[in-house]
Amino acid sequence: MKKKLLSALLCATLVGTLVIGCGSKADNSSSDAKTDETSSEEKASGGDLSIEIVSKGFQHQYWQAVLKGAEQKAEELGVKINFVGPNSESDIADQVQMLQSAINAQPGAIALAALDTEACLDAITQAQSAGIPIVGFDSGVPGAPDGAIVANASTDNYAAGELAAEEGYKVLKDRIANAKEPVRIGVMGQDATSESVVNRGLGFIDKIAELCEADGKTVSVEGNDRYVSDCKVEKTDGADVIIDIAVPAQVTSELSSLDCQTLLNKKDIICIYGSNQHSGEAMVTGDENLNKFGKEDDQVVGIAFDSGEVIKNAVKTGKFIGAITQAPVKMGETVVELCVKAANGESVSDVDTGCQWYTADNMEDAEIAQNLYD
Repeated sequence: MKKKLLSALLCATLVGTLVIGCGSKADNSSSDAKTDETSSEEKASGGDLSIEIVSKGFQHQYWQAVLKGAEQKAEELGVKINFVGPNSESDIADQVQMLQSAINAQPGAIALAALDTEACLDAITQAQSAGIPIVGFDSGVPGAPDGAIVANASTDNYAAGELAAEEGYKVLKDRIANAKEPVRIGVMGQDATSESVVNRGLGFIDKIAELCEADGKTVSVEGNDRYVSDCKVEKTDGADVIIDIAVPAQVTSELSSLDCQTLLNKKDIICIYGSNQHSGEAMVTGDENLNKFGKEDDQVVGIAFDSGEVIKNAVKTGKFIGAITQAPVKMGETVVELCVKAANGESVSDVDTGCQWYTADNMEDAEIAQNLYD
């Protein structure tokens, strides 16, 4: 009897242990599921995701504005970013090394504004092999292998150049129509390699030529070979309007300022357009001792691109009639957002971050002012 009672007690104890054990296992499974769910939520909103952003430089305030937008969006999404760029936009080798370091960091995604796509090709291929998505921004990565760049966050630079021409022509129209001799319009580009700078120049050149020809004027182009060969304007003798493109041998403020002085000293010059912050500031420096820019009929019309204290002051005081501003803060925000989506395997597509024409009359408007950095 005692043996039977003891056996019954042992069986009850064993069953209780098994029940407790099964209950414990179920609790652990529930905990694991919650952890997996939390990790998924953290990934979707950022979590420990890191993004490498390789810009074209740090020497212009424009890039600081892009950085500001990137930092704002990174904080909002809870991701880590590392924003780098060479000291000068002619330092291609330095940027390639920065891109290589970005790949070695094994981030969730890389944002790249390439100075020279061909120089970056090996690193881009390596990123593809590692499964790291690349998002282009600003000038993007033109000519990259198919599928290497998942999306771009950038200004439609050709359209932005066209807008500068359209607004500038409103001031130039009568002067060109009434000219008894050929007139010259200068175009300053900091280089002939950056797609953003080149397309802003080409957009301006093609649109100015189109507007002049619509008013019965003939147009010719001369200067830098890249712009001359890629634009829609033909070289002709005896044209009513000459479009003269100046590009320095190296990207330095001194050489670009000299380009401006050379153009300003040509007797037939009536307008100069600078296609980025570097060129716009060089126009101001080049005119310091000449004082030829202004709004009077006998002065040279100045048109700039981007912002910064120097260009803003030139527009405000009437030295320049106006300038095109991109949306650098929005660009920084957009590129981080695209990188996070790409890192999480979501579908992404190109985003045009926009541009606006600003003058002394509208630069204080809220819609414009938010895009004008110092």
